Amino acid sequence: MDASNPIIFYDIASGPPVISFAPNPSKTRYALNFKEVHYRTEWVELPDVASVRKKLGSDAVRKHFDGSPFYTLPVIKDPSTGAVVGDTFDIAVYLDKTYPNGPSLFPPSTIGLLAAFNTQVDAIFSRFVKLFVHGIPFNPETAEQSKADFVWRMQGKTWDDLDLRGEERAKALEAFEAALGDLAKFYRLEDGPFLAGETVTYADFIVGGWLVQMKTSLKEWDRLQSWHDGLWGKLHQALEKYRKTP
Repeated sequence: MDASNPIIFYDIASGPPVISFAPNPSKTRYALNFKEVHYRTEWVELPDVASVRKKLGSDAVRKHFDGSPFYTLPVIKDPSTGAVVGDTFDIAVYLDKTYPNGPSLFPPSTIGLLAAFNTQVDAIFSRFVKLFVHGIPFNPETAEQSKADFVWRMQGKTWDDLDLRGEERAKALEAFEAALGDLAKFYRLEDGPFLAGETVTYADFIVGGWLVQMKTSLKEWDRLQSWHDGLWGKLHQALEKYRKTP
């Protein structure tokens, strides 16, 4: 790849200071850095995600509860090949196939298995979105519009409907810890910190992307880090070197 013609990575911008915080873009950022391909970040405000994606000609890969298109990020545009890829998992597969030199995201014959793992991990964390949605670092200039969009997407009536407090929150945190306990069992099959022991794979970036969201948005992040003998804090720390933002 020509360093003067890098991949363009479209990521969701937080409020200032701009950081990468959303789980799916974080998975892709991990993958890009791991593959050591040249790329640059194009930051996109949350209210502009749909228009930017449409301009790129990248169809929505998800749907809202009412069946309408749900335009999300990340998307990558690769000037070297002309490819535009707009699904997190597909981006990882694309990077391994297009840039086979260097480390591989997927061990041999594991793409299907990791696709299933990706679905399972996303389902676990998505169940508990009300625990962290109020901690999302919105840009103050567009926060009200972004909050209204979340209220509609999550079928609430007000922004406060999407928050959990008191005993309800305590019970949700207990259930969240139990759900992550099921995931922790897989990590304990090897002598970590990664799912494959000392070898990092895309599976770890799948989990790590969600941990980035938790660190940014979950007020009980310090508690989560300590769950299951500190497994999640150790994994997050082990992945830090793949989070750089060029």
